[in-house]
Amino acid sequence: MTGWQTLFYKEVLRFWKVAFQTVAAPVITALLYLAVFAHVLEGRAVVYGEVSYTAFLVPGLVMMSVLQNAFANSSSSLIQSKIMGSLVFLLLTPLSHRAWFVAYVGSSMVRGLAVGLGVLIVAWLFAQPGFVAPLWILVFGVLGAALMGTLGLIAGLWAEKFDQMAAFQNFIIMPMTFLSGVFYSIHSLPAFWQSVSHLNPFFYMIDGFRYGFFGRSDVSPWLSLALVGGALLAVSALALHLLKTGYKVRH
Repeated sequence: MTGWQTLFYKEVLRFWKVAFQTVAAPVITALLYLAVFAHVLEGRAVVYGEVSYTAFLVPGLVMMSVLQNAFANSSSSLIQSKIMGSLVFLLLTPLSHRAWFVAYVGSSMVRGLAVGLGVLIVAWLFAQPGFVAPLWILVFGVLGAALMGTLGLIAGLWAEKFDQMAAFQNFIIMPMTFLSGVFYSIHSLPAFWQSVSHLNPFFYMIDGFRYGFFGRSDVSPWLSLALVGGALLAVSALALHLLKTGYKVRH
């Protein structure tokens, strides 16, 4: 194997060795969300006219799981390596900054998509949302996992201790994920909060992903694709620059 393939394999093996914690546990958490919200709101909330609330909820929970776990994979790996001192062994290798980027982001995508697939399989027992446009599901799933894996890489480079990483995740990632339309359509919100929701980049990832299931969404999927793709290019350029300069790694 080449250098990036070896690092990629190591990162995949890192989370797969504890798959019950890194894959199964998030699936169970999403299942609990689905069971509680579906029980409380099924029959009381109808979205897109004829879509049941449980079916509407499934794609949102799947994408939320993809995003959160892709971010957690790269960020936790880097911060653990920095604190434990094992990152020095990677610095001794001739791996380029591009190899680091591909390996860390690629492994994060694998974990995020694996958890998302697990959530979808389990949630299928509760509701079948359909697959109107499967290509859109795949595109937004891959782009969302790549974007959050890259953000996790940036957060892992920036953070110097677990407290900083926890603050980044609890005060930025979690609120933006929960307020992105996972549990509701933004058309049910007052006009002011609809405008605020349009400022949340996570909304476009979830809304575009949901379009693949129902063929309907709150905004055009092409707009969501353009914004998510642009955001991915921007954060990827930043991550590659930080890796190339050795930000908080070599200095």
